Amino acid sequence: MLQCIFLLSDSGEVMVEKQMAGHRVDRAICGWFWNYVLAHAAGDPSKILQVVVSPTHYLFQIYRNGVTFLACTQVEMPPLMAIEFLSCVADVLTDYLGDLNEDIIKDNFVIVYQVLDEMMDNGFPLTTEPNILKEMIAPPNIVNKMLNVVTGKSSTLGSKLPDAAASFVPWRSTVVKDASNEVYVNIVEELDACVNREGVLVKCEAYGEVQVNCSLPGVPELTMSFANPTIINDVTFHPCVRFRPWESNQVLSFVPPDGQFKLMSYRYIFTSYVSSVPSVCSLFDETSRVKKLKKTPIYVKPQLTSDSGNCRVSVMVGIRNDPGKPIDSITVQFQLPPLIVSADLTANYGTVDILADKTCLWTIGQIPKDKAPVLSGNLRLEEGLAQLHTLPTFQVKFKIMGVALSGLQIDKLDVKNMPSAPYKGFRAQTQAGKYEVRS
Repeated sequence: MLQCIFLLSDSGEVMVEKQMAGHRVDRAICGWFWNYVLAHAAGDPSKILQVVVSPTHYLFQIYRNGVTFLACTQVEMPPLMAIEFLSCVADVLTDYLGDLNEDIIKDNFVIVYQVLDEMMDNGFPLTTEPNILKEMIAPPNIVNKMLNVVTGKSSTLGSKLPDAAASFVPWRSTVVKDASNEVYVNIVEELDACVNREGVLVKCEAYGEVQVNCSLPGVPELTMSFANPTIINDVTFHPCVRFRPWESNQVLSFVPPDGQFKLMSYRYIFTSYVSSVPSVCSLFDETSRVKKLKKTPIYVKPQLTSDSGNCRVSVMVGIRNDPGKPIDSITVQFQLPPLIVSADLTANYGTVDILADKTCLWTIGQIPKDKAPVLSGNLRLEEGLAQLHTLPTFQVKFKIMGVALSGLQIDKLDVKNMPSAPYKGFRAQTQAGKYEVRS
């Protein structure tokens, strides 16, 4: 069981502390953890392992938008249970507060503490469904804040236990208000890839989610099937999904929560990497059960040459094979090496910004049809340094609407127990996750 949860800021400050069990965890463990982050990741919690062993505790952590969720225990427990619960806490607070950062958490400290109190009982997860939590604890709004200021009392707690808490479908409210008789399904995939300096794709995998936005009255029964379910691996489901239909026929049968939720997630590993350029669009071997990725969505060709205290930079970006849908929101980012005194970088398309932390951000957007975007310029090295010995790694971001690179497709969605046929919408999207090109 978990004994305590801390919410830490980017500077290691403890913003929220929630003791879960009778044995109190001293705040000194947060100081030990932050010293560990400074020593092993230069102060960036996102770059350390999610499970850390201290001399006195087992620590579990996730990092979201500048906030570190840290859980502690002195007894052995399944690590994935702790990490999944912390992820659930982060998702619920994001849903409650609209966003998640240091200022928002401090402004809504009371609600954050109350939500944590309801989500766990004596160190074990209790209520994690947003629908039930919102009936117990009202989300923050202007009226509640004004009442708190005028009366000095919190008006966020409900006066009775929600009916859904005793229901066989606790994730769905017994009375759904403002149902518009619509359901939308969105497949969102993140492509993680690594391209070495020779231009060979050495690693590539996709992490996907099936997201649903449900606005149906009553207690509907939904059945979803895929055109190619055999390509799905490493799946995880929302508690509403019945496992037996999936296990026998690979069909998703469920009573959905009201509103937005993640129905399932999956990881897809591309087993064959064939490339002679730094990166490029997706062609698959359709006859194989596990598809072989031959090309990724865009290519990035960095060239760095240094001598006599100067380093010349040239980065070219383009589309290798048109996926049939526009590639939007393209950015290329890299960290300037520590021995760089000054940088003079320009681009023939898009904008180039040197940020305060010595990060170069090249914002392209869409690639024009008449020319390939090129970033070029010169980096001035420190005096006495003739050549650059540490080469940067380029982080690439992009977004493609209407395409799921894994090839996952929804075949049909049946809705039962409804007085009238609902409107059903489907959409797919691929975006870059940890997409790295080495130089």
